Amino acid sequence: MKRITSVILLFLGVSLYSQAQSTLGSYLGDESGFYAETKQVNQFFRRFNNEEDKNGVRYEITDKRYRAAKLRKSYLEVLFDGQNRKLSPELKQAFIETLTNKNNPQFLDFHEGGWFAQVEALVYYKGQEKKATFYLELEKEMLGHKWAFTKVYFEPFHRMFAQGDSTEGRKKFLHPLSHEVDFMNLNKALQDKRFVEYYAQKDFQPDYLTLFFYEIKQGNLKFKTIQEVKFHFFQIDQWYFEISEFNRTGYNRGWLISNLAKVNDQQKNLLKKYIYNDY
Repeated sequence: MKRITSVILLFLGVSLYSQAQSTLGSYLGDESGFYAETKQVNQFFRRFNNEEDKNGVRYEITDKRYRAAKLRKSYLEVLFDGQNRKLSPELKQAFIETLTNKNNPQFLDFHEGGWFAQVEALVYYKGQEKKATFYLELEKEMLGHKWAFTKVYFEPFHRMFAQGDSTEGRKKFLHPLSHEVDFMNLNKALQDKRFVEYYAQKDFQPDYLTLFFYEIKQGNLKFKTIQEVKFHFFQIDQWYFEISEFNRTGYNRGWLISNLAKVNDQQKNLLKKYIYNDY
């Protein structure tokens, strides 16, 4: 529990600091307000890697500007949420230095994995409006790729299984000689719905995604609308960051880095559990 708490504090305690408008203007020129907006996630990838110019025109791989470290540093400076002041300039600079290290530069790969979407949505469940969180990842499909559901967090399901998490529940078990009575004790074991999961193997974990699809098929659950989308990135060695979309006036808008943390592999695994509500 202490480890999970540490991860939660780490996640909640990191975000991004304000970027000076003068840096953005000097890099992008008079039309910086227009060009600064990262309108699409694909464009965020290209800008993060410095694979296009300020007008959104892609560089040829043979172009000396393609992924050039000096230009890339300038571009990375403007890919942060400038209204989030909680991140220190030192942390941001350390991240940029990691990305542009001449001996081991790091780039994002759209098809590599190591990043996923988090979609906050509203649904109707048994006639009531509820919140649901979907997690999706890209996977190969024929000659291309597609987005696929990997997990879902849905509070009604979470509460359903959390009810049995008690001392009383842990006392529930099937006697090792149950087979000698043709498992007739199953009748009693399955009567109390609060504790049925305690008769499963120790490593049993409820599959909320299957339950979600089942309730849709039963007609108990219907999709309403999307509220928010964000993306989590674990591709960069020793770092985690998140991007969110900001619709506002000024230079600093579109898809921007909204959270950043320096984390090792163990911390990445714990952070994923936190993001998935898997604790």
